Amino acid sequence: MNGQRLVPPMKTLCSIAIAMLTYGSASNLYAQARGRPKLPPGVTATYDVTYAKVDGIELQLDIYEPQDQADHRLPLVVWVHGGAWRAGDKRNCPAIFLTGQGYVVASINYRLTSQAIFPAQIYDCKAAIRWLRAHADEYSIHPERVGVWGASAGGHLVALLGTSGDVADLSDPELGHADQSSRVQAVCDFFGPTDFLQMDAHAPAGAKLVHDAPNSPEAALIGGPIQDHPDQVARANPITYVTEDDPPFLIMHGDQDPLVPMHQSQLLAEALVRAGVDVQFRRMRGLGHGFGNNRSVAATVQAFFDRVLKSPPAAN
Repeated sequence: MNGQRLVPPMKTLCSIAIAMLTYGSASNLYAQARGRPKLPPGVTATYDVTYAKVDGIELQLDIYEPQDQADHRLPLVVWVHGGAWRAGDKRNCPAIFLTGQGYVVASINYRLTSQAIFPAQIYDCKAAIRWLRAHADEYSIHPERVGVWGASAGGHLVALLGTSGDVADLSDPELGHADQSSRVQAVCDFFGPTDFLQMDAHAPAGAKLVHDAPNSPEAALIGGPIQDHPDQVARANPITYVTEDDPPFLIMHGDQDPLVPMHQSQLLAEALVRAGVDVQFRRMRGLGHGFGNNRSVAATVQAFFDRVLKSPPAAN
């Protein structure tokens, strides 16, 4: 169904916190779950809304709205799933808990590497942001208070949304709503890759994933071995586009991550600091590629979005 709106008949709020998000799979808070996620009471879900069509593919998103605040313009947080750009799905959305804190939440799908290579993925993410702004009235969204949150491959894409908002080369207006901005006002990046060419050199002892390999997730994303395509690697690197007007960032990364070395997030945080951007970098000691159902992490994420997206900030 396209754009079906459902209100769950739930009377109790399931415990929602941050998920274990795996680089090469779609596991997360709703890991192994089938069907739709459980929702907090009073939240309306609109599923499988087509925000763009390309090459016969319908690009879709889900929207979660708190109904007790439907008459107010609320900040929006957009979840971008991980999965090495080759797997994952919008149904698995740990950001839903924010609907109980005064946010509209959207979760988007984008073309995977089996369907298209970069920059298709960032084209799609930006098209989704434009679509949501164009439909802000319908979903009680404040169009100037848009945050994004993603993990792993999704962390890479939200970082790109944050740093390349004004980069025409990474936007495809033919995907729709070219009159709308794809800039965002806040970025929460969980352990996202940045400079693919440095990943193996900084991998922790025992890491099994070889990013320089011709069949690595990064190679699949850019369409060939990364060492043979440095220009395309640079084009996919969020650090390439960092400028002083980028929105605030919250970056969190486990220092024992065997899949995406923490050095990747350090590089981004350092570049943002040099540019004078508001950035928080949290080293998660002893943690790997994911944070589990960690309430303190959830509280950190909410506090960040509250600070940046709720009045008076959010002016990027």
